[in-house]
Amino acid sequence: MIRDWVDSFNEIPGFFTPDRIVLGIEILLLLGLGAVIIPVTARLVSRVFRRKVSKHSAMLVRKVVYYTGVIILVLAVLDRLGLKLGALLGAAGVIGIAVGFAAQTSLSNLISGLFLIYEHPFRVGDFIKVGTASGDVQTIDLLSVKIRTPGNQFIRIPSSQLLNSELTNVSYYPIRRMDLTVNVAYKEDPKRVMGILREIAGNEPLVLDEPEPLIIFQDMGDSALEFFFAVWFLKTDFVATKNAVMETIKTRFDKEGIKIPFPHRSLYAGSETAPFPIRIVGEKE
Repeated sequence: MIRDWVDSFNEIPGFFTPDRIVLGIEILLLLGLGAVIIPVTARLVSRVFRRKVSKHSAMLVRKVVYYTGVIILVLAVLDRLGLKLGALLGAAGVIGIAVGFAAQTSLSNLISGLFLIYEHPFRVGDFIKVGTASGDVQTIDLLSVKIRTPGNQFIRIPSSQLLNSELTNVSYYPIRRMDLTVNVAYKEDPKRVMGILREIAGNEPLVLDEPEPLIIFQDMGDSALEFFFAVWFLKTDFVATKNAVMETIKTRFDKEGIKIPFPHRSLYAGSETAPFPIRIVGEKE
């Protein structure tokens, strides 16, 4: 056994012939150049396309260029190794058919991804809602879409789910409307309340003048008069606008003496018990 090991080590110098050494150097240089040229080319092409198309389309072009370059590099290395590409492609076709039957879900996601790219319902950076998931779109691939939630969580949504579910793009348009329900006590004058809400909307810098704010005397509820108050704002100012409007409503209503009702509860002890005793205490001087 030891003699066999010695003989095998003696054969190693014969393996490294000049032709094989040159071939190894060529393959290493080819791989090194490809590892540098392919990412740089993909990045440059993406920058050129980004000036003319959306960020989403530029990202897809970058990935196409990158993976195309990788495939060409692999084929070039196999060709230098002397492998017959015809037989290799034939075997890959057979394997591809077997994998296709085993990966029907991935194929469904791939087709759905193509439909999403054609339909273009959202872009990178948009805030979307799909079912119980919501967040900013980070990447858009053929198989899935990655989003980041407001709580900084990562969610991967398959393309087929996006295509078959109700999708809401919150930031699709440049402006949004914020709908609020404002309740006041029954003793308040509705016209006065609506006038104050109109002044609040007009004096708030983050609220847009066009479209005009919408104020509706919506309903006479169980314990309050209900007003529908809607204002328009830039989609990037949602948090700031809501905080400013809500704070101003509370401050202004307190200043004007307008009462904001809160739920009341009545206690009933039953007919078999005596009434609760009530004692009136006068105010101290």
